[in-house]
Amino acid sequence: MAGRPTIALFDRTLRGLRDRWREIAGATRFRLGVSFQPALPEGELERVRERMRECIEGRGGEASARARAADLGRLYLALDDAGRDRFLGLLAHDFATDREAVTRAARAYLDAAGEGAAAVAQAGLRDALDSPRLRLLTQFNALPEGVKFLVDLRADVMARARQDAAMRALDDEMRRLLASWFDVGFLDLRRITWSLPAALLEKLIAYEAVHAIRSWQDLKNRLDSDRRCFAFFHPRMPDEPLIFVEVALVQAMADNIQTLLDEGAEPLDPAVADAAIFYSISNAQRGLAGISFGNFLIKRVVEELATAFPRLQTFATLSPIPGFRAWLDPLLAEGTHDLFQPAEAQALMKVTGAASGAEALARLLGGPWAGDEAARRAMEAPLMRLGTRYLVREKAGGGRPRDPVARFHLSNGARIERLNWLADTSDKGLAESAGLMVNYLYRQSEIETNHEAYAADGYVTASNPVAALARR
Repeated sequence: MAGRPTIALFDRTLRGLRDRWREIAGATRFRLGVSFQPALPEGELERVRERMRECIEGRGGEASARARAADLGRLYLALDDAGRDRFLGLLAHDFATDREAVTRAARAYLDAAGEGAAAVAQAGLRDALDSPRLRLLTQFNALPEGVKFLVDLRADVMARARQDAAMRALDDEMRRLLASWFDVGFLDLRRITWSLPAALLEKLIAYEAVHAIRSWQDLKNRLDSDRRCFAFFHPRMPDEPLIFVEVALVQAMADNIQTLLDEGAEPLDPAVADAAIFYSISNAQRGLAGISFGNFLIKRVVEELATAFPRLQTFATLSPIPGFRAWLDPLLAEGTHDLFQPAEAQALMKVTGAASGAEALARLLGGPWAGDEAARRAMEAPLMRLGTRYLVREKAGGGRPRDPVARFHLSNGARIERLNWLADTSDKGLAESAGLMVNYLYRQSEIETNHEAYAADGYVTASNPVAALARR
């Protein structure tokens, strides 16, 4: 079900946005017209370029510039992928920062004599560094749903930035612009409940990125009395969650996601819960990538829950290990010999008849092993040890852990508390994490110390059992 609401939501959003912006654009005589083709062929591109220029230069005053921005936005929403390539190409290449103007302004600053002249030259340099397109992008902020439009526009830019240096510069400029608007101090923390409008609940289904919401009943279960869901919202996007976290109030640290999400289980009285388990954190807006909210969200939610439920002693996650198989599978394919202890390799080869531990584990992981008791017994020890090694010892660039979820929680001051065997037997869990999940523990008295150790040199804080297993 998770994929279906997205299309309907998108279609409704587009219809509403076009209608509102049509009214704004129609209030003036400056209209692009309706003759543009979705692919925006070359003959039509010059007309769009001129409209962008008029909008940036503010011809006709602010009202006209706002109307032109609305019309340009309506045009963009009506384009196909090829047309959007050309539209964004104009922004990226034709309205970028003027390097010659920056050079002149920098020279004037270096040559300025006295504090007064230096201050004037510095202001001139700052203005020169701002690209012309920044003025156009900022005008969308004044339009209804304009901030959401910019967030989605940046998502489109990000998708095109890998192969185009000018598009990467546009992406960076948009990221910095949005970061200034989405400072955490501007955000509202709201609890999501079943009584909220269906349109908002539908967005949770569409945006859930960790454990797909299978049905409305599944969503209702995740919002039951022993569950909590919190989200950050921006005042200019009051109906659009930016990021949300799902929490289960339980007794003892959870070790299995299927058990945790069992719709048939009786709700626990929250008053007797002693653990809050953060089992899903989803970024809802792709266009806000690189702007961090998650660490603030977790800390705020911990504070809320600790106040509401004084019996809570444990604040931890039940998290996937999404990069584990992507790291392990190539090593198995290469036949790497130092992955297994002798007893582990022998047990794996005995089950499969393979010539090596690497070949045996690769063969097992490629089949329906989760339902095979003999396979599970042989695989548990090596996978638990290798999963621990991956989280604690394997590093990416900058000496940080390879796993993105580990980087997120460790940077927030959590520690790796426990690995859980066969904790996620969904197709996704087996394909990405070989069924493993991990508890990251947020112990309030240790968060700052752990964060500082990680920030300084990438030190991975782990419980004694996890640290011991990682050394084997």
